[in-house]
Amino acid sequence: MEDSQRFKGLKLSKADRMELRRRSGAGQKFTARVWRRMQTLLMLDRGMTLRATAAALGTYGREVSRVARRYLAKGLEHALSEEPRPNARTQRKLDSSQQAALVALACGPPPQGRSRWTLRLLAAQAVRRGVVDSLGYETVRVVLAEHKLKPWREKNVVRAGAQRPVH
Repeated sequence: MEDSQRFKGLKLSKADRMELRRRSGAGQKFTARVWRRMQTLLMLDRGMTLRATAAALGTYGREVSRVARRYLAKGLEHALSEEPRPNARTQRKLDSSQQAALVALACGPPPQGRSRWTLRLLAAQAVRRGVVDSLGYETVRVVLAEHKLKPWREKNVVRAGAQRPVH
């Protein structure tokens, strides 16, 4: 069943309808997102389809669908509220010991047949060696950037006879 048909019959309870009308009255302060969610519920309650509601509000169908699903699942307050957003600083992919193992891996010699490490190669080797269960190359890039490492570049090493002596 298509979403536009599934939410066409969405009906608000009398108390929820009254609450939405009270909130949308003069003097109430709320964000544009909350206003759009309130209007979404009222339009769906009037029998508008998902697409028609999205077009009327100038938003996307998936937003209308999400608001309707949240209302049906947990009620009015849940449909109008913001969901907590993940914070990259508080949700670390790797702990300190895993980061240290990844840095040590990057500082070591690359696998046989390779001249240097790449981000994808480091991610694959970290998983293969059991440092982590799964790892993306972007996480590897962030960890190495924090430690100011660039193993994909050729190291500047002084080799005997490679440079002419300075007089």
